[in-house]
Amino acid sequence: MKPHFKQIVTLILSVFLLSCSTDDSNSETSIPPTVETPTIPIAKSINYLALGDSYTIGQSVCETCRFPEQLKTKLKGFYPETDFSLKIIATTGWTTSDLISAINTQNPESNYDLVTLLIGVNNQYQHLDFSVYKKEFPQLLNKAIALAKGESKNVIVLSIPDYTYTPFASNYSDANRMKISNEINNYNSFAESYCSSKNVTFISITDITRQGLNNSSLVASDGLHPSETAYRMFVERMLPIVKVALQD
Repeated sequence: MKPHFKQIVTLILSVFLLSCSTDDSNSETSIPPTVETPTIPIAKSINYLALGDSYTIGQSVCETCRFPEQLKTKLKGFYPETDFSLKIIATTGWTTSDLISAINTQNPESNYDLVTLLIGVNNQYQHLDFSVYKKEFPQLLNKAIALAKGESKNVIVLSIPDYTYTPFASNYSDANRMKISNEINNYNSFAESYCSSKNVTFISITDITRQGLNNSSLVASDGLHPSETAYRMFVERMLPIVKVALQD
């Protein structure tokens, strides 16, 4: 074979092999890798029980604006095939003693997949001795766990909001506001510590309510209670934990 002809053949073979290599490479990369999004289904029916006082019943906001209703609506969006039911045992002005009495009277079944508890502000506001809360909050938390089928992971406790950061308390002295805030901190610290001992999630939302004087949209029309917007912020903090609890 003549040298010139050999060079031509070699060139043609090189181009052919390169073309094959490129085609193979394209055929491999043209199919995107399969990425599986982990989806953990939850039960087809979820029963939710909300225990508390004015902050749970949603004093001065619409029925669908209170945080338990907003939480239920959010969950429906994530799990459209699941049926969510909500029961609320809460009334404005209730102390821990009032809530215990109401639970005993209503005697709900212990079949709830999710239980939330937010209680204690009226103990402080009514100047009850702190020992009452130290005795009765554990009773309420243990009852909440029992109502959640004995599953502590399905119980969520929310911290007590701070009402001194609202127009309602605008005439309070600085010293009085500080005293109340410190007492609320004390209540929340005790609740958080006891929740930890029972493996129950404690979510602090007090800092949200302490923005009330700088952000009027966080306060309801009565100048005292959280607004729909504030409750939405509560729910945003709750959602990741609630979703995990229900998926388990």
